[in-house]
Amino acid sequence: MSGPAAIEARGLSRRFGDVAAVDGLDLRVERGEIFGLVGPDGAGKTTTMRLLAGAIEPSAGAALIAGFDVQRQPAQAQGRIGYLSQQFSLYGDLTVAENMRFFADLHGVAAADRREREAEALRFSQLEPFTRRLAADLSGGMRQKLALACALMHGPEVLLLDEPTTGVDPVSRREFWALLQRLLSRGVTLLLTTPYMDEAERCHRVAFLNDGRLLVTDSPANLRRLMRGAMLSLRCRPQRRAKQIIEGLDDVKSVEVFGERLHVWLAGAEADADSVETALRDAGLDPQDLRPLAPSLEDVFFSLVAQ
Repeated sequence: MSGPAAIEARGLSRRFGDVAAVDGLDLRVERGEIFGLVGPDGAGKTTTMRLLAGAIEPSAGAALIAGFDVQRQPAQAQGRIGYLSQQFSLYGDLTVAENMRFFADLHGVAAADRREREAEALRFSQLEPFTRRLAADLSGGMRQKLALACALMHGPEVLLLDEPTTGVDPVSRREFWALLQRLLSRGVTLLLTTPYMDEAERCHRVAFLNDGRLLVTDSPANLRRLMRGAMLSLRCRPQRRAKQIIEGLDDVKSVEVFGERLHVWLAGAEADADSVETALRDAGLDPQDLRPLAPSLEDVFFSLVAQ
């Protein structure tokens, strides 16, 4: 696409002593895109967010927001960023309205614009009935809505959200995502980290990080096509015994328990499922409802790490 990207990392690295938390990251997020960073704890997701937000300096490389270098042009870059950290970072002893006014002051929002922006942010976040409530007295979901409202007070073009729904109940998580979709429709670019693969599925594109390095970037649909081998799902009792038998087969790479079902990752094609069924029956077990399984993003991630 022509013009500067909404977010760009060029050889971005950050070391803490001998540890490379982020190692030569190249990334481009287009305007109006929702982009997900996915990886295990320690993969470098939060460090990447902090580098992009200008909260820490890189050891090498550069981070750009709308074409402005975060370190060399901090005023131009950071004025376009809204940032939600993992931890609730607002003031518990201030009310909802007071927190919003504080962040408006922090970002230099003109007094003439402040009331209108506050009213809009309250309507958007559905916090209008709670303006006088202390932030410490809000539920987890409402705290995240308040954090989002505060991050929007200066009208950012880009939102960086570091695991914004972790620890939030399912209903509040759904409501929060509805707010993000509304922001997307307004042209705001969203970059988020998430431990939830169902949230990653909502993104236009996803990047897999591991040990500070970028493994691959693509749409969820294209990423699933990268899965080598095949997935198989079945029920069999006793489940522990069935799992042990399947794990001992040469063409099986892993076996995971999902409720009553076993998910089996086969090194070869789906036809190799016959060997799984034969091994279980030879052991006197009775496999049920054995069928191919479409790989999830989690399956794809672990297959890439294994490779």
